[in-house]
Amino acid sequence: MTDEISNSDNMIDIRDVIARVEELRENASNDHPDMLQDEIDVENKELTTLESLLNDLAGYGGDHQWEGSWYPVSLIRDSYFVDAMQELVQDIGDLPRDIPSYLAIDWEKTADNLRADYSSVEFEGITYWYR
Repeated sequence: MTDEISNSDNMIDIRDVIARVEELRENASNDHPDMLQDEIDVENKELTTLESLLNDLAGYGGDHQWEGSWYPVSLIRDSYFVDAMQELVQDIGDLPRDIPSYLAIDWEKTADNLRADYSSVEFEGITYWYR
């Protein structure tokens, strides 16, 4: 069983969303006499929510193709965006890792500058950023 996708996740991998949608579609197409109606309703609601997210992202480009559309691989929760941009800047080598501790970097401003390269999508009332 694929992990549930939640809007409390800092990062969402679109491949996990797609895997969960495929799993939920498979469950919906099969008869499950062992499942209670409440469980079926919860899965149907989750499927509708995740399909809506995918519909919002379809056609905006990205690195992952599914069902004829391209999707961004990573979604970054708005509240985690500054941390994600700090990691990005350090990972791509724009900032040396051994920078002296007495130097202060305004990561909020840096994230604001980088945000221009991103688009946003709402997932159950939470903003996520992607490019």
